[in-house]
Amino acid sequence: MNLRCIILLGLVFFNSIAFCQHDPKALKVWQDQKYSMFIHFGIYSVLGGVWDGKPATRNVSEQIQAHAGIYTDEYAKIAKRFNPKSWNADSIVNLAKKAGMRSIVITSKHHDGFCMFKTNTTDFNVVDASPYKRDIIKELSEACKRGGLRFGLYFSLIDWHFPQASPISSSNSDYITPEHVEYNKKQITELLSNYGSISELWFDMGSQSAKESKELADLVHKLQPDCMIGSRIGNDMGDFTVMGDNQEPDYVIGVPWQSPASFFDETWGYRSFQKRGKAEDKVKEKLTSLIRVASRGGNFLLNIGPKGDGSVVEFEKNVLLTIGQWLTKNQEAIYGTNPDPFHVAFKWGSLTSRTNKIYLHLLHQPESGQVILPGLTGKIKSAYVLGENKKVKFSQTTVGVKVLVPTGLDLAKEFKVIVLEFANGFQVPPANVIVKDNTVLKLSGHNSFKHYSNSGIDYSNRYQSIVKESWNINPVQSGVLSPTIYYTNEEKGKALDVEIGGKTTVINLTGGDEEKLNNDPSTISFGPLYQSGFFYSGPGGVHGNLAEVSIDKPWPNTKSPAWEKKANWKNNGIYELPAELNSATYLLQEITSGTDQPYLIGVTSGDAVTVSLNGVVLAEHNNPFKEKSLKDVILLPLKQGVNKLMVKYYNGFQKTTVLSIDNNIDQVYFKKALKALTIQKGNYYGFSWQLHKPYSPHTTMGVYNAWMELTTTTK
Repeated sequence: MNLRCIILLGLVFFNSIAFCQHDPKALKVWQDQKYSMFIHFGIYSVLGGVWDGKPATRNVSEQIQAHAGIYTDEYAKIAKRFNPKSWNADSIVNLAKKAGMRSIVITSKHHDGFCMFKTNTTDFNVVDASPYKRDIIKELSEACKRGGLRFGLYFSLIDWHFPQASPISSSNSDYITPEHVEYNKKQITELLSNYGSISELWFDMGSQSAKESKELADLVHKLQPDCMIGSRIGNDMGDFTVMGDNQEPDYVIGVPWQSPASFFDETWGYRSFQKRGKAEDKVKEKLTSLIRVASRGGNFLLNIGPKGDGSVVEFEKNVLLTIGQWLTKNQEAIYGTNPDPFHVAFKWGSLTSRTNKIYLHLLHQPESGQVILPGLTGKIKSAYVLGENKKVKFSQTTVGVKVLVPTGLDLAKEFKVIVLEFANGFQVPPANVIVKDNTVLKLSGHNSFKHYSNSGIDYSNRYQSIVKESWNINPVQSGVLSPTIYYTNEEKGKALDVEIGGKTTVINLTGGDEEKLNNDPSTISFGPLYQSGFFYSGPGGVHGNLAEVSIDKPWPNTKSPAWEKKANWKNNGIYELPAELNSATYLLQEITSGTDQPYLIGVTSGDAVTVSLNGVVLAEHNNPFKEKSLKDVILLPLKQGVNKLMVKYYNGFQKTTVLSIDNNIDQVYFKKALKALTIQKGNYYGFSWQLHKPYSPHTTMGVYNAWMELTTTTK
């Protein structure tokens, strides 16, 4: 049974769990914000990262209860010391506005379970347990409304104060009991009913079932349909994906996304002993991050950690205000912009865009004082430095645009933005251009441009998922192009949205012609199976350089255990090993082939698997519904000689992990001819595929073996 079948069974089992796409208009409003304030504020702020007179440097200060080993009753007493008389909601809103931020997201409840709002679920809240006696969430909500900012809430699914919660562990992905789930629902209902319009709910940590995540997401959308849900709700139920802390992706993300950033890597909550450095260095660091995130199409959520008395750290305030001054002059190049239209990296900085404008964010002095934009076409109406009365010289040729950076721009002191304004739009060469001659062209995951998201069950069990693959064809001759999709039993039964030349059609991978794979199994021999020790890890990726894998030396490094030959293990047998949580083991097998040829194998795995051949990852996925095991069919592109097959078996939740490599798979594939397309020499034609109505926009496609062949008949 492959992953697709497991998902379908899981959907039936969980009463047809399915992700409900959000209102596109509401989602666009959220995406256009680009820059928001995050606030980590709670009773932990009183401690400032210090317990029993000693700095707690082991981990972030907002989690001091766990990492300093504070008993629950002792920690609860801190609430009596929480009296933030310097907290002023209107001042916070005013700071956010001057900083150029468009919304505020505050911790309504962090892992310690202390509620910064009045709740009927527990007296461990700011009104009932502290001398402050005021509802901080209510005051900030009302202040945001007065100030014209959108208001969002952070909510920890973990609650170390709740009696039925799992004991505190070293993982932030602790199991949430059914009683705990219902408790969280009651608090979410209060927050979405009593505090006005909530722009987003930023869930964090904990591990729920797919059914529980879906029910919580449905509750949010029922109470406030336009409230955006962050992906840390788990099980791919987020409206937007949240990157890792302080992560700035250098790849294309195919879904709405956000990058949460702390002022300092060491903490999010206030830390009294934090070394802060120079304010000008921090301004440059965070402004660079904002620009990079915006240029890649994301939202930047920058955190502050107020002191226990409610005052904002002066260093953080000054940095925010300086960034705000830059945004006052350059806001046009950030808010509501489109991502960088180019798909190449520029050493001098980043780009954002609009329909008739391109913004060049100069973060470094370009070589020779010139910016080269290859392949850019469109009539440039004007070019100038944004916010300054300074024109910019440029030249246009058939190969692109050359921009001459004006002398005297002190980029070390302040980043500058050059605007290229077009009379009627612009065009840039598309990504992943493949020149199509008269030979048959094969499009597959190996030569595709990939669009990513993050898929996973919880914070610890998530990986980078592929949600779309695309190609752009540039034919050298005019004619009629005939596409044919080829697929295996792994993809059979899936439905794809297939784009061909700008037109998208739903293609069901059923009813295709069955053919035998062009291989000779008699020329293929499988060597012994070798197994590694366990490594602690996440479900995605591997621990070392796949190109350096060899049965003759330890991997991933010289300190690792040697590969163990499993004399009693054979292909087609299923083996079960004791496993630690969040750990992985590997199987390595050498396959000798008499010629270059494809060969199908089966791989049985548990919570997640990564399959690679000769240093190239062929397939990767997790186990969405925590089945005991999954079986995949994987097409190996064997080369003549010795091939190295390595499979990573990841265990997230079970006490054992399941391993198997099956070389007794039917060597058949299916093909389906698609509608032909008339093409013209020199034009670009877009091709892409993605799942039709996927379980979630974040779900990996899983078309590991499929490919499309393009045959051209010239006129």
